[in-house]
Amino acid sequence: MEKQKNSPEYHPFLDQPNRTLMALSFPILLSLIAEPVTGLIDTGFVAQLGTVPLAALGVGTGVLSSVFWIFGFLGIGTQTEVAQTYGKGKINESIKAVSLAMTMGFLISLVLIVLLLPGATALSSLLGAEGAVLDQATHYIQVRLLGAPAVIITIVGFGALRGIQDMKTPLWVALGINITNIVLDYLFIFGWQFIPAMNVGGAALASAISQWFGAVWMLWEVNRKLGFTRDFNIRDGINLIKIGRDLFIRTGMLTLFMLVATRVANQIGEEAGAAHQVIRQVWFFTALVLEAFATTAQSLVGYFYGSQRVDYAKQVAKITILWSLATGIMLAVGMVIATNWVIATLVPEEAVAVFLSAWIIASLSQPLNSIAFITDGIHWGTSDYSFLRNAMLSASITGLVGLFLIPIGNPDAFTWVWVVTVIWIGIRGFWGFLRVYPGIGNSPFSQQSL
Repeated sequence: MEKQKNSPEYHPFLDQPNRTLMALSFPILLSLIAEPVTGLIDTGFVAQLGTVPLAALGVGTGVLSSVFWIFGFLGIGTQTEVAQTYGKGKINESIKAVSLAMTMGFLISLVLIVLLLPGATALSSLLGAEGAVLDQATHYIQVRLLGAPAVIITIVGFGALRGIQDMKTPLWVALGINITNIVLDYLFIFGWQFIPAMNVGGAALASAISQWFGAVWMLWEVNRKLGFTRDFNIRDGINLIKIGRDLFIRTGMLTLFMLVATRVANQIGEEAGAAHQVIRQVWFFTALVLEAFATTAQSLVGYFYGSQRVDYAKQVAKITILWSLATGIMLAVGMVIATNWVIATLVPEEAVAVFLSAWIIASLSQPLNSIAFITDGIHWGTSDYSFLRNAMLSASITGLVGLFLIPIGNPDAFTWVWVVTVIWIGIRGFWGFLRVYPGIGNSPFSQQSL
């Protein structure tokens, strides 16, 4: 596996795998953390306006986050395609892939604006908004839609740069977007000198402007490091649509399971609902750490897979799985150690009794989470999207059956919600791991070379 540093097949991962992995993963982690931190600051600003604007913000961000999440396939597909063509040394193909994804993303965003501008009220109503909350949520969505093309351009741009293993530029762009958003939030929500106070609409305008700032920056960076071309066939977008279909089903089943788990917890009682919210938020935060490794694995596996060296891609899989598993174990230990602090700071006193056992189970599931997340990234890198869809279907159908079988009146019902959740994540990790070792089905990892 030794390669000369001046060889076209050389990659620093081959000489310094651990250092390369950490150097690529750390900027991704920081960029992933930036958005939820800004979301908390957004919430803090709007909370000063009262409960109605805060509820409207929750409805509006819920609608738009779901919509933008659906179109995350453009970023995932772009990252994998660019990584693979970059590994082949076919930079022109990388440029075509990015140009196609940018064009499709822009067209999709225009369709979103046309559909959601008149549909904002109906969507807000579906999430339970009424009266003044409905009016303000509708206004928030309609203003933020001005930034929809910018959001999708940025998603594609992040995928393009991460595909060529430039993880630092997306970090700086993400920080720039979020810092700009925070500054504009204060100006537009509360007003300043000649700028009138726009309340929750001001939060939406701040987001839209900051997103366009990031999109322009991202377009400049992608053009500088890769470039754009008109020499692409729009019919090639069918592959992206297929990716979107598979990831839509996968994301839909994941979301459905999480929503049903939350619903069951709330049916058990207010205490279980409060405890579930605390555990879920901590669980989501730990997922950011694991997702950073998964995104790095996607780029590296895609690069070596594209260069027709499955042996190197397997080496990436092995090392990233070990790092992710070690991180999962550390997260589990950290969560158990932090139990008393979490109870003291986040858990209402009346919810402590139902919280504790479920928290321990969720904590101990972190190693399983790590396997599920990292194998997702590995299989993204090989374009194994249909497998990821099927694995999620298998896990979610099993998990949903388990949730429906939980006896709501049982004293341990809430604990069983998290037992089922661990089974759900365990099934995902089980299939994901077997697809790599030994390489079940038509796995790319069962081949010696392409």
